[in-house]
Formats: sequence, structure tokens, C-alpha cells
Amino acid sequence: MSNYFTRPGEPSAYSTEYTEPTPGRVIHSHPEFQSLRNGYRRFAARSTALAVGGFLLYVLLSNFAPGIMNQPLAGHFTLGLALGLGQFLVMVVTVWRYVVRMRTSFDPVARGLRARLEQPPTGQHRPAERTGARPQSAREYRRW
Repeated sequence: MSNYFTRPGEPSAYSTEYTEPTPGRVIHSHPEFQSLRNGYRRFAARSTALAVGGFLLYVLLSNFAPGIMNQPLAGHFTLGLALGLGQFLVMVVTVWRYVVRMRTSFDPVARGLRARLEQPPTGQHRPAERTGARPQSAREYRRW
């Protein structure tokens, strides 16, 4: 047994007895959670690359291709101004796709996984339910 962070003659800083894993550890080791997390990371990486890539392309064109960016489209409205305003459109589309994807692909799976993992194991009884209105949990969100 290691004496990590202890002085000689003092008891060990940690217990070697097995303890039940915390709910956070249980959910993180669940294969469905791993799949959900990996899918979310892939989607977030693609969305971020699209949004940042659009901004970076605009900045690079503004700096290295001013002739292209100064092409008039209508009066004083140039291609550069149109692309600059297009960045707002890129952000709106990115946020909209994120919200749609979360609501349709990730949130239902996450709710189902949480419901399954929060159920007590068979043979254990839940404490008696309280009567009256249930307080709104900080983890639950209402739809608009």
C-alpha cells in the first residue's frame, strides 16, 4: 500500500476498500453515453470549423484580395459588404442547425439514458413521494 501524501506512521490518505461508483462515473463509463459524447464532439467540431472557416475566409479575402472585395454589386454595395453581412447568415444557420440537431438527435437519447441510470436497481425501494407541486429542476428545460 502506498503512503501517497502521508507521513510515516500516519494512516493512508485513501481507503483501499471498494466503494460504489458515483453516478457521474457510472454514466461516463456507459457505452451509450460514450457514443452520444463522441457524436456531439464530431458535430460540434464540424459546426465550429464551418463558422470559423467562414470568418477566416472573409478576413483573408479582405486582406489579400481587396480588388475582389471592392467589386460593386449595386451602387455602393460591394461584394465585401455582402460577404460581411453573410457572416450573420452563417452564424444564424449554424445556431439553427445546432438547436435542431440537439433536439432531434441528442436530447432524446440523453433523457432516456438519464432516466434509465437514475432508476434504482431492482430490489431497492424509492423513498415515498412528496405530495404537492414538484419544484422545477434546474436541469429540465421547458419548450417555448
